[in-house]
Amino acid sequence: MQDRERQLQDDAKDLHRYGYAQQLLRDMGGFANFSVSFTIISILTGAIVLFGHGLNFGGPAVNGLGWLIVAAFTLLVAASMAEIASAVPTAGAMYHWSAILGGPGWGWFTAWFNFIGQMATTAGIGYGIAQFAVDLLGWKGQPALLALYAAILVSWGLLNHYGIRIVAWANEFSVWYHIAVTVAIMVAFLGFAPRRPVSFLFETGFTTSGYPYAWAFLVGLLQAQWTITGYDASAHITEETLDPRRNAPWGMFLAVAVSAVFGYGLLAAVTLGIQDLPAAAAAPNPFIAVAKSAFGEAWGNALVWAILPAMWFCGLSSVTANARMTFAFARDKGMPGWWLWCRVSPRHRTPAHAVWLSAALAFAVAVYSGAFTVIASLSTIGLYVSYILPVVLVFRARLKGRWTELGPWNLGRWGGWINAGAIAWTAFICVLFVAPPNQLTGYTFAGLTAILTVYYLAAVRGTFEGPKKVGTEEELLRLEEELEKTSA
Repeated sequence: MQDRERQLQDDAKDLHRYGYAQQLLRDMGGFANFSVSFTIISILTGAIVLFGHGLNFGGPAVNGLGWLIVAAFTLLVAASMAEIASAVPTAGAMYHWSAILGGPGWGWFTAWFNFIGQMATTAGIGYGIAQFAVDLLGWKGQPALLALYAAILVSWGLLNHYGIRIVAWANEFSVWYHIAVTVAIMVAFLGFAPRRPVSFLFETGFTTSGYPYAWAFLVGLLQAQWTITGYDASAHITEETLDPRRNAPWGMFLAVAVSAVFGYGLLAAVTLGIQDLPAAAAAPNPFIAVAKSAFGEAWGNALVWAILPAMWFCGLSSVTANARMTFAFARDKGMPGWWLWCRVSPRHRTPAHAVWLSAALAFAVAVYSGAFTVIASLSTIGLYVSYILPVVLVFRARLKGRWTELGPWNLGRWGGWINAGAIAWTAFICVLFVAPPNQLTGYTFAGLTAILTVYYLAAVRGTFEGPKKVGTEEELLRLEEELEKTSA
């Protein structure tokens, strides 16, 4: 107990270096930090919801080869971000990193790109759950879909507002639930269903997209790339994590690595269980069709119902991360209505207003786009642009010999090469996922970027100072004492 209290004091003093008080409840250990990112990645969400997208564009090889390609390059991005998280452990994450390394303008744009990606990610998760659920229930029509989607968002908002300890427990439980259900699916498909030879997993040439196969295969990578996002959550909750300079970077990196391994096993097992490839690809929901074909309607439906709680946990964690990023940006007066979004519930020690903003905007994103692949590609690009901007700044600092702010988790002499690989891969996917057939994503992202640029030039440049100190050491301690009395 004394060690824990000492760690809490050390972490609070470390946060004071950046001028911030310990306003949020610091109650998460290393496993809890890992759990949030692992849950948001959620191989049982992205890989399953976009299973049909991958199958229709690139066939079995999207799962057998595409997943490995995306996972390998994404680890470079995660490692680059983990190093910075160890050096700058604040809830602002990428926003703070860019502002410290490049100035307020870099930080401001990074924050907004992350904000866009976060909202679209939450929308994609909730909308995906709703689509699966209405298919299973046999409901028809957009009103039923949107009503269920709204109810899902409200459930996430309520828990993130009133029950952060329950959210922390749910994240840790979610890890074991994800692993248990993933292993159960693998055992079921490999042990109790007819299966193809392993060579089927690497079969190329099948596509229903109308594009040449090489291009279709690349477009199909959205399945894997959208799945392996959201691991920045480990950085967003550093102010709620014990010993964040070690636990946050490990949480981020391991979430990607563990997800890559289990995700590949899951997709390989399901893909080998496809009996009729054209029929599965043509089904309204290819994953449900494959499950029913392998196990019959009753057991196939039961398997899909078992996946839905994992998807729900994923969205719950997504709102947690969204609210922390919004809170940190608003705390520095970086967004309209900042005074509202940075408020912390005195009783529950949660950024309550930011939580409900996240839920409301996620609903608006889904209503606007109306297409799941648009939501997925928009969230992927928004997040990865925000991921890579601070990495670009670190890479530039390395080339000039100025990157000296190293934490206990660092890349050493390999840092420059890893940063370069991460930058190249992110540039590639940002072009790929706005090209046909994802033009609407390109138009939307370009329009948002143009609006942000005009707004920055007209109203922000010269006035936004970036991360700023809340108070002196004495003022921070007094604020923390008041929060402790209020929440007691």
